[in-house]
Amino acid sequence: MARIICVHGIGQQYGGEREQHDRWLPALEDGLSRALGPPPAGTTRLAPGDVDCVFYGDLFRPPGRLLAGHEPPWDAGDVGTGFEAELLALYWAEAARVDPGVMPPDARTLARTPRSVQAALNALAKSRFFSGIALRAMVADLRQVRRYLCEPGVRDAVQERVAARVTDDTRLLVGHSLGSVVAYEALAAHPGWPVRALLTLGSPLGIRHLVRDRLSVPGGTPGDRPGPVSAWTNIADEGDVVALVKDLRPLYGPGITSHLVHNGPHAHDAATYLRSDAAGRAIADACEIS
Repeated sequence: MARIICVHGIGQQYGGEREQHDRWLPALEDGLSRALGPPPAGTTRLAPGDVDCVFYGDLFRPPGRLLAGHEPPWDAGDVGTGFEAELLALYWAEAARVDPGVMPPDARTLARTPRSVQAALNALAKSRFFSGIALRAMVADLRQVRRYLCEPGVRDAVQERVAARVTDDTRLLVGHSLGSVVAYEALAAHPGWPVRALLTLGSPLGIRHLVRDRLSVPGGTPGDRPGPVSAWTNIADEGDVVALVKDLRPLYGPGITSHLVHNGPHAHDAATYLRSDAAGRAIADACEIS
């Protein structure tokens, strides 16, 4: 049974379990090679069965569009007030901080009005981070984060899928983007799991008001050590807008091993994160791989 359970992030509603597995397994191997050196010729350190991928993206497929392959024609008017508009404003401010080509927001453009929402989407469309991402996809991603954190039925459905994958052999949960929030909550809800380590990549867990303070931690409080883990590694790229707070230690305690990496033009890409030396070392330690 799988020693490593991987949990994807936003924007995967048209993917699937096998696609995730085929992409993440080689990246996990590459990370191990960066940390430990290449394995002997013709061998690998991980078998396909060592890795399992939780898939929940289909829960966010728009009704009636299962075969369309496209997002609905969402625009600025579909960005909800409150959570979605606030998260969008934070992304805009962070994109301006890390990308000199993005005009920073001011007090007027952060007013959460329809016009300011459109201004934020326009600014992000010109950023390196969101380059090539359609406006409708940006809106869809905001909605996914809000729905997971604010709609109990969605959260429960996602958590059920994680719980169904963890076995007595599981030693490491890997969470990318929103998947890091999912993994944290799953561990917090199951202190008896055999999982000994958590690896978070491009995580929004450091966004205090919108994310951290909304975490579900049965019998505890947000910021507690997540369930049974004895080792937590968090990796962020300086240019990763989703990983708004790069260092999680002030909010979650000093025991986190925190790394900044450089992912090049793919700052938020899960596979690029996994290919880093830092990820490889966390995987090797958790699974006792040499």
